[in-house]
Amino acid sequence: MDTSCTTAAARTCDRIEAGDAEIRAFVPEPGRRERLAREARTADERWGDPDGRPPLYGVMVGVKDIVHVEGVPTHAGSDVPAEALAGAEASLVGRLREAGALVAGKTVTAEFAVTAPGPTRNPHHLGHTPGGSSSGSAAAVAAGVVPLAVGTQTIGSMIRPAAYCGVVGFKPTHGRIPADGVIPNAPTFDTVGLFAPDVAGLTPAAAVLCDGWRPSQEAGEGREGREGGEAAGRRPVLGVPLGPYLERADGEARSSFEERVGRLDAAGFTVRRVDFPDDFERVVAEQRVIGRYELARTHAVWFPRHGERYREQTARAIREGQRMSRDAYAAALRARAEFRELLVAAMDRDGIDLWITPAATGPAPYGLESTGDSVMSLPWSYAGAPALALPAGRAANSLPLGVQCVTRPGADERLLGWAPDVESVLVGTSAPL
Repeated sequence: MDTSCTTAAARTCDRIEAGDAEIRAFVPEPGRRERLAREARTADERWGDPDGRPPLYGVMVGVKDIVHVEGVPTHAGSDVPAEALAGAEASLVGRLREAGALVAGKTVTAEFAVTAPGPTRNPHHLGHTPGGSSSGSAAAVAAGVVPLAVGTQTIGSMIRPAAYCGVVGFKPTHGRIPADGVIPNAPTFDTVGLFAPDVAGLTPAAAVLCDGWRPSQEAGEGREGREGGEAAGRRPVLGVPLGPYLERADGEARSSFEERVGRLDAAGFTVRRVDFPDDFERVVAEQRVIGRYELARTHAVWFPRHGERYREQTARAIREGQRMSRDAYAAALRARAEFRELLVAAMDRDGIDLWITPAATGPAPYGLESTGDSVMSLPWSYAGAPALALPAGRAANSLPLGVQCVTRPGADERLLGWAPDVESVLVGTSAPL
Protein backbone atom coordinates (compact mmCIF):
# COMPACT_ATOMS: atom_id res chain seq x y z
CA MET A 1 0.00 0.00 0.00
CA ASP A 2 1.22 3.49 -0.86
CA THR A 3 1.88 5.31 2.44
CA SER A 4 3.51 8.40 0.97
CA CYS A 5 2.59 11.90 2.09
CA THR A 6 1.68 12.71 -1.51
CA THR A 7 -0.95 9.98 -1.59
CA ALA A 8 -2.30 10.89 1.85
CA ALA A 9 -2.61 14.54 0.84
CA ALA A 10 -4.47 13.73 -2.36
CA ARG A 11 -6.89 11.41 -0.58
CA THR A 12 -7.60 13.98 2.09
CA CYS A 13 -8.35 16.66 -0.50
CA ASP A 14 -10.69 14.19 -2.20
CA ARG A 15 -12.55 13.63 1.07
CA ILE A 16 -12.84 17.34 1.79
CA GLU A 17 -14.14 18.05 -1.69
CA ALA A 18 -16.56 15.13 -1.58
CA GLY A 19 -18.14 15.60 1.85
CA ASP A 20 -17.25 18.85 3.55
CA ALA A 21 -19.87 20.90 1.73
CA GLU A 22 -22.43 19.29 4.08
CA ILE A 23 -20.44 19.10 7.30
CA ARG A 24 -18.47 22.35 6.82
CA ALA A 25 -15.69 21.33 9.19
CA PHE A 26 -12.96 23.08 7.18
CA VAL A 27 -12.51 26.74 6.40
CA PRO A 28 -12.58 27.10 2.58
CA GLU A 29 -9.05 27.38 1.20
CA PRO A 30 -8.45 28.24 -2.45
CA GLY A 31 -5.42 26.31 -3.66
CA ARG A 32 -5.53 23.73 -0.85
CA ARG A 33 -4.74 20.83 -3.18
CA GLU A 34 -1.76 22.61 -4.73
CA ARG A 35 -0.37 23.69 -1.33
CA LEU A 36 -0.65 20.20 0.10
CA ALA A 37 0.88 18.61 -2.98
CA ARG A 38 3.95 20.85 -2.62
CA GLU A 39 4.32 20.17 1.09
CA ALA A 40 3.80 16.44 0.58
CA ARG A 41 6.49 16.23 -2.11
CA THR A 42 8.91 18.02 0.21
CA ALA A 43 8.14 15.57 3.02
CA ASP A 44 8.50 12.54 0.78
CA GLU A 45 11.86 13.80 -0.46
CA ARG A 46 13.04 14.49 3.08
CA TRP A 47 11.99 11.11 4.47
CA GLY A 48 12.39 8.82 1.50
CA ASP A 49 13.84 6.04 3.65
CA PRO A 50 10.92 4.29 5.42
CA ASP A 51 13.21 3.29 8.28
CA GLY A 52 13.97 6.90 9.11
CA ARG A 53 10.46 8.30 9.07
CA PRO A 54 9.25 10.30 12.09
CA PRO A 55 6.27 9.26 14.27
CA LEU A 56 3.59 11.29 12.48
CA TYR A 57 4.83 10.78 8.93
CA GLY A 58 1.94 11.24 6.48
CA VAL A 59 -0.64 12.07 9.18
CA MET A 60 -3.05 14.71 7.92
CA VAL A 61 -4.04 17.20 10.61
CA GLY A 62 -6.86 19.72 10.87
CA VAL A 63 -5.84 22.87 12.76
CA LYS A 64 -8.33 25.12 14.51
CA ASP A 65 -8.61 28.51 12.88
CA ILE A 66 -7.17 30.46 15.79
CA VAL A 67 -3.78 28.76 15.33
CA HIS A 68 -1.41 30.51 12.93
CA VAL A 69 -0.17 28.33 10.06
CA GLU A 70 2.33 29.77 7.60
CA GLY A 71 0.73 30.25 4.19
CA VAL A 72 -2.86 29.85 5.43
CA PRO A 73 -4.73 32.95 6.68
CA THR A 74 -6.18 33.01 10.19
CA HIS A 75 -9.75 34.31 10.41
CA ALA A 76 -10.67 33.02 13.89
CA GLY A 77 -14.22 32.45 12.71
CA SER A 78 -14.71 36.20 12.37
CA ASP A 79 -15.17 38.95 9.80
CA VAL A 80 -12.17 40.85 11.15
CA PRO A 81 -9.62 41.25 8.32
CA ALA A 82 -7.12 38.40 8.33
CA GLU A 83 -4.23 40.86 8.05
CA ALA A 84 -5.25 42.38 11.40
CA LEU A 85 -5.02 38.96 13.04
CA ALA A 86 -1.85 37.77 11.30
CA GLY A 87 1.06 36.36 13.28
CA ALA A 88 3.98 33.99 13.20
CA GLU A 89 3.30 30.27 12.81
CA ALA A 90 2.58 28.55 16.11
CA SER A 91 5.45 26.44 17.40
CA LEU A 92 3.04 23.52 17.82
CA VAL A 93 2.58 23.52 14.03
CA GLY A 94 6.35 23.38 13.62
CA ARG A 95 6.47 20.38 15.95
CA LEU A 96 3.82 18.61 13.89
CA ARG A 97 5.71 19.30 10.67
CA GLU A 98 9.00 18.05 12.14
CA ALA A 99 7.21 14.87 13.17
CA GLY A 100 6.11 14.32 9.55
CA ALA A 101 2.52 15.56 9.73
CA LEU A 102 0.87 17.78 7.12
CA VAL A 103 -1.68 20.51 7.81
CA ALA A 104 -4.79 19.53 5.85
CA GLY A 105 -6.27 22.95 6.50
CA LYS A 106 -7.91 25.24 9.02
CA THR A 107 -10.93 23.88 10.87
CA VAL A 108 -13.94 26.00 11.77
CA THR A 109 -14.09 27.66 15.19
CA ALA A 110 -16.71 29.66 17.03
CA GLU A 111 -15.89 33.35 16.60
CA PHE A 112 -12.62 33.98 18.47
CA ALA A 113 -13.20 30.66 20.28
CA VAL A 114 -15.96 32.21 22.39
CA THR A 115 -19.63 31.19 21.89
CA ALA A 116 -20.90 32.49 18.53
CA PRO A 117 -21.13 29.26 16.48
CA GLY A 118 -19.51 28.55 13.15
CA PRO A 119 -21.33 26.75 10.32
CA THR A 120 -20.12 23.23 11.15
CA ARG A 121 -22.71 20.46 11.51
CA ASN A 122 -22.62 17.27 13.55
CA PRO A 123 -21.61 14.38 11.24
CA HIS A 124 -23.97 12.02 13.10
CA HIS A 125 -26.98 14.24 12.42
CA LEU A 126 -26.61 17.40 10.37
CA GLY A 127 -29.39 19.19 12.24
CA HIS A 128 -27.48 19.06 15.54
CA THR A 129 -24.55 21.11 16.80
CA PRO A 130 -21.09 19.51 16.82
CA GLY A 131 -20.32 21.55 19.95
CA GLY A 132 -17.82 24.34 20.21
CA SER A 133 -15.66 26.19 20.02
CA SER A 134 -13.45 23.51 18.40
CA SER A 135 -16.39 22.42 16.27
CA GLY A 136 -14.59 21.89 12.98
CA SER A 137 -11.76 19.87 14.49
CA ALA A 138 -14.08 17.43 16.24
CA ALA A 139 -16.36 17.07 13.21
CA ALA A 140 -13.45 16.57 10.80
CA VAL A 141 -12.20 13.59 12.83
CA ALA A 142 -15.70 12.20 13.40
CA ALA A 143 -16.41 12.32 9.67
CA GLY A 144 -13.19 10.44 8.90
CA VAL A 145 -11.74 13.31 6.87
CA VAL A 146 -8.55 13.47 8.97
CA PRO A 147 -7.23 11.14 11.69
CA LEU A 148 -6.00 13.96 13.92
CA ALA A 149 -7.02 17.54 14.66
CA VAL A 150 -5.84 20.37 16.88
CA GLY A 151 -8.31 22.26 19.04
CA THR A 152 -8.26 24.52 22.06
CA GLN A 153 -10.26 24.58 25.27
CA THR A 154 -10.99 27.52 27.52
CA ILE A 155 -13.86 25.88 29.43
CA GLY A 156 -15.31 22.97 27.47
CA SER A 157 -14.32 23.62 23.88
CA MET A 158 -12.73 20.21 23.28
CA ILE A 159 -14.29 17.77 25.72
CA ARG A 160 -17.86 18.74 24.79
CA PRO A 161 -17.48 18.55 20.98
CA ALA A 162 -15.57 15.28 21.34
CA ALA A 163 -18.54 13.86 23.26
CA TYR A 164 -21.11 15.28 20.84
CA CYS A 165 -19.23 13.90 17.82
CA GLY A 166 -18.24 10.53 19.29
CA VAL A 167 -14.45 10.91 19.16
CA VAL A 168 -11.61 11.10 21.69
CA GLY A 169 -10.66 14.58 22.87
CA PHE A 170 -7.57 15.33 24.96
CA LYS A 171 -7.12 18.58 26.87
CA PRO A 172 -3.71 18.43 28.57
CA THR A 173 -2.59 20.30 31.65
CA HIS A 174 -2.81 24.04 31.09
CA GLY A 175 0.39 25.20 29.37
CA ARG A 176 1.68 21.72 28.55
CA ILE A 177 1.44 22.40 24.78
CA PRO A 178 2.92 25.80 23.84
CA ALA A 179 0.26 28.36 22.93
CA ASP A 180 2.45 30.88 21.11
CA GLY A 181 0.97 31.67 17.73
CA VAL A 182 -2.54 30.93 19.01
CA ILE A 183 -5.07 33.77 19.25
CA PRO A 184 -6.05 33.78 22.92
CA ASN A 185 -9.47 33.83 24.52
CA ALA A 186 -8.61 33.79 28.24
CA PRO A 187 -4.93 32.85 28.64
CA THR A 188 -5.34 31.64 32.24
CA PHE A 189 -7.49 28.80 30.90
CA ASP A 190 -6.68 28.47 27.18
CA THR A 191 -5.20 25.03 26.47
CA VAL A 192 -4.20 23.45 23.17
CA GLY A 193 -5.35 19.85 22.72
CA LEU A 194 -6.08 17.07 20.25
CA PHE A 195 -8.88 15.02 18.70
CA ALA A 196 -8.52 11.49 17.29
CA PRO A 197 -10.79 8.50 16.68
CA ASP A 198 -9.26 6.61 19.61
CA VAL A 199 -6.59 6.89 22.30
CA ALA A 200 -4.04 4.95 20.25
CA GLY A 201 -4.25 7.52 17.47
CA LEU A 202 -3.89 10.43 19.84
CA THR A 203 -1.02 9.42 22.11
CA PRO A 204 1.87 9.72 19.56
CA ALA A 205 0.80 13.28 18.76
CA ALA A 206 0.54 14.15 22.45
CA ALA A 207 4.12 12.94 22.90
CA VAL A 208 5.24 15.21 20.06
CA LEU A 209 3.38 18.32 21.22
CA CYS A 210 3.53 18.23 25.02
CA ASP A 211 6.57 19.80 26.64
CA GLY A 212 8.74 17.35 28.57
CA TRP A 213 6.80 14.23 27.66
CA ARG A 214 7.89 11.29 29.81
CA PRO A 215 6.78 8.06 28.12
CA SER A 216 8.16 5.86 30.87
CA GLN A 217 5.65 7.42 33.26
CA GLU A 218 2.53 6.93 31.13
CA ALA A 219 1.00 4.58 33.68
CA GLY A 220 3.82 4.30 36.17
CA GLU A 221 3.23 7.00 38.77
CA GLY A 222 0.65 7.04 41.48
CA ARG A 223 0.38 10.00 43.81
CA GLU A 224 2.42 13.11 43.01
CA GLY A 225 6.11 12.41 43.42
CA ARG A 226 5.95 8.61 43.37
CA GLU A 227 7.95 6.99 40.59
CA GLY A 228 6.59 3.55 39.73
CA GLY A 229 5.88 1.86 43.03
CA GLU A 230 2.35 0.91 43.93
CA ALA A 231 0.81 2.55 40.84
CA ALA A 232 2.86 0.59 38.32
CA GLY A 233 0.86 -2.15 36.66
CA ARG A 234 -2.38 -1.46 38.50
CA ARG A 235 -5.67 -0.03 37.38
CA PRO A 236 -6.48 3.51 38.45
CA VAL A 237 -8.90 4.21 41.26
CA LEU A 238 -11.88 6.07 39.81
CA GLY A 239 -13.69 8.89 41.59
CA VAL A 240 -17.25 10.03 40.89
CA PRO A 241 -17.80 13.63 42.08
CA LEU A 242 -21.22 13.90 43.72
CA GLY A 243 -23.30 16.99 44.39
CA PRO A 244 -24.47 20.05 42.40
CA TYR A 245 -21.82 19.54 39.71
CA LEU A 246 -22.96 16.07 38.67
CA GLU A 247 -26.59 17.19 38.89
CA ARG A 248 -25.97 19.58 35.97
CA ALA A 249 -26.07 16.59 33.60
CA ASP A 250 -29.51 15.75 32.26
CA GLY A 251 -31.34 12.57 33.17
CA GLU A 252 -30.32 10.61 30.09
CA ALA A 253 -26.65 11.56 30.45
CA ARG A 254 -26.63 10.61 34.12
CA SER A 255 -28.41 7.32 33.52
CA SER A 256 -25.99 6.37 30.76
CA PHE A 257 -23.05 7.48 32.89
CA GLU A 258 -24.17 5.35 35.83
CA GLU A 259 -24.47 2.34 33.51
CA ARG A 260 -20.89 2.92 32.31
CA VAL A 261 -19.68 3.30 35.91
CA GLY A 262 -21.33 -0.03 36.64
CA ARG A 263 -19.49 -1.62 33.74
CA LEU A 264 -16.18 -0.27 34.95
CA ASP A 265 -16.89 -1.57 38.45
CA ALA A 266 -17.79 -4.98 37.03
CA ALA A 267 -14.58 -4.99 35.00
CA GLY A 268 -12.53 -4.69 38.19
CA PHE A 269 -12.01 -0.95 38.60
CA THR A 270 -12.31 0.50 42.09
CA VAL A 271 -14.94 3.27 42.08
CA ARG A 272 -15.28 5.77 44.92
CA ARG A 273 -18.08 8.33 45.20
CA VAL A 274 -16.98 11.62 46.72
CA ASP A 275 -18.70 14.93 47.46
CA PHE A 276 -16.73 17.38 45.31
CA PRO A 277 -16.43 20.26 44.72
CA ASP A 278 -17.82 21.73 47.94
CA ASP A 279 -18.86 25.09 46.47
CA PHE A 280 -19.53 24.52 42.78
CA GLU A 281 -21.51 27.71 42.17
CA ARG A 282 -18.63 29.81 43.49
CA VAL A 283 -16.29 28.04 41.06
CA VAL A 284 -18.67 28.88 38.20
CA ALA A 285 -18.78 32.55 39.21
CA GLU A 286 -15.01 32.93 39.68
CA GLN A 287 -14.28 31.25 36.36
CA ARG A 288 -16.56 33.73 34.62
CA VAL A 289 -14.78 36.70 36.19
CA ILE A 290 -11.36 35.50 35.03
CA GLY A 291 -12.57 34.45 31.60
CA ARG A 292 -14.46 37.62 30.77
CA TYR A 293 -11.79 39.95 32.21
CA GLU A 294 -9.07 38.30 30.12
CA LEU A 295 -11.22 38.15 26.99
CA ALA A 296 -11.71 41.92 27.15
CA ARG A 297 -7.93 42.44 27.45
CA THR A 298 -7.26 40.06 24.56
CA HIS A 299 -9.45 42.24 22.33
CA ALA A 300 -8.34 45.60 23.71
CA VAL A 301 -6.89 46.60 20.31
CA TRP A 302 -9.04 44.67 17.84
CA PHE A 303 -12.45 45.44 19.35
CA PRO A 304 -12.19 49.28 19.26
CA ARG A 305 -11.01 49.09 15.65
CA HIS A 306 -13.28 46.36 14.30
CA GLY A 307 -16.10 46.08 16.85
CA GLU A 308 -18.79 46.50 14.19
CA ARG A 309 -17.61 43.24 12.62
CA TYR A 310 -18.00 41.21 15.82
CA ARG A 311 -21.05 39.04 16.37
CA GLU A 312 -23.32 40.03 19.23
CA GLN A 313 -22.47 37.06 21.50
CA THR A 314 -18.76 37.89 21.35
CA ALA A 315 -19.25 41.63 21.71
CA ARG A 316 -21.49 41.12 24.73
CA ALA A 317 -18.91 38.91 26.43
CA ILE A 318 -16.16 41.48 25.80
CA ARG A 319 -18.27 44.32 27.19
CA GLU A 320 -19.00 42.25 30.28
CA GLY A 321 -15.26 41.79 30.79
CA GLN A 322 -14.64 45.51 30.34
CA ARG A 323 -16.90 46.19 33.34
CA MET A 324 -15.02 43.85 35.66
CA SER A 325 -12.53 45.36 38.10
CA ARG A 326 -8.93 44.38 38.50
CA ASP A 327 -9.56 43.69 42.19
CA ALA A 328 -12.32 41.21 41.36
CA TYR A 329 -10.02 39.57 38.83
CA ALA A 330 -7.16 39.29 41.33
CA ALA A 331 -9.49 37.78 43.93
CA ALA A 332 -10.74 35.23 41.38
CA LEU A 333 -7.17 34.23 40.54
CA ARG A 334 -6.48 33.60 44.22
CA ALA A 335 -9.63 31.50 44.47
CA ARG A 336 -8.53 29.49 41.44
CA ALA A 337 -5.16 28.70 42.99
CA GLU A 338 -6.92 27.56 46.17
CA PHE A 339 -9.29 25.35 44.19
CA ARG A 340 -6.42 23.69 42.38
CA GLU A 341 -4.88 22.83 45.75
CA LEU A 342 -8.23 21.49 46.98
CA LEU A 343 -8.52 19.27 43.91
CA VAL A 344 -5.15 17.64 44.53
CA ALA A 345 -5.85 17.35 48.26
CA ALA A 346 -9.19 15.63 47.61
CA MET A 347 -7.53 13.12 45.30
CA ASP A 348 -4.85 12.42 47.89
CA ARG A 349 -7.37 12.13 50.72
CA ASP A 350 -9.65 9.67 48.92
CA GLY A 351 -6.98 7.84 46.93
CA ILE A 352 -8.40 8.86 43.55
CA ASP A 353 -6.36 8.58 40.37
CA LEU A 354 -9.00 9.57 37.82
CA TRP A 355 -12.23 11.46 38.23
CA ILE A 356 -14.88 10.17 35.84
CA THR A 357 -17.92 12.24 34.85
CA PRO A 358 -20.30 12.69 31.94
CA ALA A 359 -18.35 14.49 29.22
CA ALA A 360 -21.33 16.75 28.47
CA THR A 361 -24.72 17.49 30.00
CA GLY A 362 -26.34 15.26 27.35
CA PRO A 363 -26.21 14.50 23.64
CA ALA A 364 -25.71 17.29 21.11
CA PRO A 365 -28.72 19.64 21.15
CA TYR A 366 -30.77 20.18 18.03
CA GLY A 367 -30.01 23.33 16.05
CA LEU A 368 -26.90 25.30 15.16
CA GLU A 369 -27.62 28.48 17.10
CA SER A 370 -25.80 27.25 20.22
CA THR A 371 -22.77 25.04 20.81
CA GLY A 372 -24.23 23.50 23.98
CA ASP A 373 -23.40 23.69 27.67
CA SER A 374 -19.75 23.50 28.78
CA VAL A 375 -20.42 23.14 32.51
CA MET A 376 -19.24 19.51 32.84
CA SER A 377 -15.74 20.67 31.92
CA LEU A 378 -15.78 23.85 33.99
CA PRO A 379 -14.21 22.85 37.33
CA TRP A 380 -11.43 20.86 35.68
CA SER A 381 -10.56 23.65 33.21
CA TYR A 382 -10.71 26.10 36.11
CA ALA A 383 -8.03 24.01 37.85
CA GLY A 384 -5.93 23.57 34.70
CA ALA A 385 -6.21 19.79 35.03
CA PRO A 386 -5.80 17.37 32.09
CA ALA A 387 -9.01 15.80 30.81
CA LEU A 388 -9.94 13.18 28.24
CA ALA A 389 -13.30 12.55 26.55
CA LEU A 390 -13.99 8.94 25.57
CA PRO A 391 -16.95 7.74 23.48
CA ALA A 392 -19.46 5.88 25.64
CA GLY A 393 -22.47 4.70 23.67
CA ARG A 394 -25.42 6.62 22.30
CA ALA A 395 -28.48 8.45 23.48
CA ALA A 396 -32.02 7.40 22.61
CA ASN A 397 -31.88 9.66 19.54
CA SER A 398 -28.74 7.77 18.37
CA LEU A 399 -26.38 10.69 18.99
CA PRO A 400 -23.09 9.92 20.79
CA LEU A 401 -22.50 10.24 24.51
CA GLY A 402 -19.14 10.42 26.24
CA VAL A 403 -17.37 9.91 29.56
CA GLN A 404 -14.76 12.37 30.80
CA CYS A 405 -11.64 11.26 32.69
CA VAL A 406 -9.68 13.86 34.68
CA THR A 407 -6.50 13.61 36.73
CA ARG A 408 -4.27 15.96 38.68
CA PRO A 409 -2.39 18.77 36.90
CA GLY A 410 0.85 17.56 35.35
CA ALA A 411 -0.17 13.90 35.17
CA ASP A 412 -0.93 13.84 31.43
CA GLU A 413 1.20 10.75 30.79
CA ARG A 414 -0.67 8.79 33.43
CA LEU A 415 -4.02 9.92 32.04
CA LEU A 416 -3.19 8.65 28.55
CA GLY A 417 -1.44 5.59 29.92
CA TRP A 418 -4.52 4.50 31.87
CA ALA A 419 -7.01 5.57 29.19
CA PRO A 420 -6.87 2.49 26.91
CA ASP A 421 -8.00 0.27 29.77
CA VAL A 422 -10.98 2.54 30.48
CA GLU A 423 -11.65 2.94 26.75
CA SER A 424 -11.79 -0.83 26.22
CA VAL A 425 -14.65 -1.10 28.72
CA LEU A 426 -16.56 1.98 27.55
CA VAL A 427 -16.25 1.40 23.82
CA GLY A 428 -15.88 -2.34 23.66
CA THR A 429 -19.17 -2.98 25.41
CA SER A 430 -21.24 -0.19 23.89
CA ALA A 431 -22.97 0.23 20.57
CA PRO A 432 -20.44 0.84 17.79
CA LEU A 433 -19.98 4.43 16.73
